[in-house]
Amino acid sequence: MNKYIKLSFLLAAALLAGACSSSKKHSLRIVTYNVGVFHKADTNTIRMVADMMNELGAEVLSLNELDSCTVRTGNEYQLDSLARELGGWNYRYASSIDHDGGRYGIGIASNPELGILDFHKVFLPRENSREQRVLAVAEFNDFIFASTHLDHTSKEDQLNQAIAATSWIKEHYAKCGKPVFLCGDMNAAPDSETMNEYRKDWTILSAQDYTISATRPHLCIDYIMLLNGTAKCNVIETRVPTEFKTGDVTIASDHLPVMAVIEW
Repeated sequence: MNKYIKLSFLLAAALLAGACSSSKKHSLRIVTYNVGVFHKADTNTIRMVADMMNELGAEVLSLNELDSCTVRTGNEYQLDSLARELGGWNYRYASSIDHDGGRYGIGIASNPELGILDFHKVFLPRENSREQRVLAVAEFNDFIFASTHLDHTSKEDQLNQAIAATSWIKEHYAKCGKPVFLCGDMNAAPDSETMNEYRKDWTILSAQDYTISATRPHLCIDYIMLLNGTAKCNVIETRVPTEFKTGDVTIASDHLPVMAVIEW
């Protein structure tokens, strides 16, 4: 009898060890969107964009061109308003410049179930361009998520900003054991020097359909990328949505959103 009991315990222990050693599969629905301060049309489109993001099932957002308490957009803290419209999402704002009585910059918003562990704002180099640019980086339990918006007036600055963003991320997270995603409006076409520089360290995960303008798409400048060597990821779906049941992309912003569903 004791022999059978012992065998049962050994079998249970083996099953438990197998369960503990098996790797957990993760999936993530990412959207990067230059929202154009939600005022490219004659109306505030925050509620519309929130509905569109819910329609996509987005879980984490990279957001470019966000006002915080500026006169031009009614002194509204736009990222906070969007997070509330999404049902109480977490968010982190990275202002880049003072503007019109408030601030202007980029941000990250995420489903509260994901949980943000840490956040960094990194100033990117600027020599010839008029506007300061930043990198926003959020660490989550299972992944690292970064957003940026590169310069559009100086290709030299744009390239140096891409190099600096990659360097900072690699220094802090290349060996973290989590996939590292970088998203945003790079203001660079797929065959540009900037994107070729990125390809040395990153894999572009997102569809490279045209993302601007929303009314007459003719150029791809918005991307979702994965840092090479951090995790093996599969792209389950990626597209640049042009039609929504819950909103009109031609007035929501001058850009189109870019989405990707990733598994690892």
